[in-house]
Amino acid sequence: MPNTPPGSQPLPIADNHTPTLWHHADFMKLWIGQTTSLFGSALSRLAIPLIAALALNATPAEMGLLTAVGTAPSLLVGLFTGVWVDRIRRRTLLIVGDVGRALLLVTIPAAAFLGVLTMVQLYVVGFLTGVLSVFFDVASRSYLPTLIDRCQLVEANGKLELSGSIMAVAGPSLAGLIIQAITAPLAIVLDAVSYLVSALCVFFIRHREKAPQISRVPMLIQVREGLGVVFGNPLLRAFAGCLATSNFASNAFFALYILFGTRELGLNAAELGLAYGIGASGAVVAAMIAARVTARLGVGRALILGAFLGSLEVLPVVFATPRSAVLLLLLSSLLGNFGWVLYNVNAVSLRQAVTPMALQGRVNATFSFLVSGMLPLGALAGGLLGEGLGLRNTIILAAVGSLFAFLWVLFSPVRNVTQIPEAT
Repeated sequence: MPNTPPGSQPLPIADNHTPTLWHHADFMKLWIGQTTSLFGSALSRLAIPLIAALALNATPAEMGLLTAVGTAPSLLVGLFTGVWVDRIRRRTLLIVGDVGRALLLVTIPAAAFLGVLTMVQLYVVGFLTGVLSVFFDVASRSYLPTLIDRCQLVEANGKLELSGSIMAVAGPSLAGLIIQAITAPLAIVLDAVSYLVSALCVFFIRHREKAPQISRVPMLIQVREGLGVVFGNPLLRAFAGCLATSNFASNAFFALYILFGTRELGLNAAELGLAYGIGASGAVVAAMIAARVTARLGVGRALILGAFLGSLEVLPVVFATPRSAVLLLLLSSLLGNFGWVLYNVNAVSLRQAVTPMALQGRVNATFSFLVSGMLPLGALAGGLLGEGLGLRNTIILAAVGSLFAFLWVLFSPVRNVTQIPEAT
């Protein structure tokens, strides 16, 4: 009998009679839409910092702030997002989030074409798209368990992670080449189009959610319920601590990634995209073998292994020189992408399974607040430390901090979990 948290029962394992999600039309629409927008996001993720660094001559502090404003909404509105996601049909939120982000992004190439683009506009667009992304991400995580059978959660999250993995491989590499060929502003237009495609895919999903119950409970009390579930469950608490630690340290590094690569290592946009993109093939491998690794090791051990490898992500960059830059950045990307995808396929499924359906939005929003909320703090810290200590010294500190992330799951009850437990 597998070890599970008290009061839980093992989740039924899909067998040969369980329909595969390849034949689930609504899931396929959701998957195709998100895959398309992930590719577009890879373009903007490289294009916007390049515009700031090369066209607007941004300083390290400005680069840190640019990274921070895009993730700050998780910290500022993340907790309250969950209440709204539990009150409004999640499909509607997904469509609004996609269309809104498309409209915001096209203002950047428009301003660049008119010669009036400034760092302030990049900050504003970054913040507002970040707000919509928080709503979209929380709604998407909460929508999935209502769209498919519970025994298909691992398969569904594996497929979504596989899409992210493939886009992580192809996206940065193609982004660098596309930006070289058509310029960064036009690449952002393609990202806007990808969000519109995603919105159309969600629009054509036939499944209709049940209307959420209107709650008269004050918003702050509902927010506290979500916090209570996460902090009261040792598994969820460990997951939050692990990713919060990793996000803070890794984003301090990624805030300086472009500057360090271009100014100290002498790499161009194509080389940066190539190094990260090829290294991201580790995520594809992890997504493809995650189920087999988990079956052999058990959920808990697979989580710990993934967190350990992911925690090593920044370390190779500490030793990078202009001659070894591409190789060590590639190794960094391999470790991070393989480790965190192996971790996420299991951790997200476990989180969705143990969370009551009525609390999905608030629990996912609490994670957004605690985990994604560390991204702007890490970026700001990276930018400020980069100004004061230098780029390489800051990356050394980020590498050390990242190593502590896996300790959260290593010393938690998750190491005894062999199967995903049923929802309470």
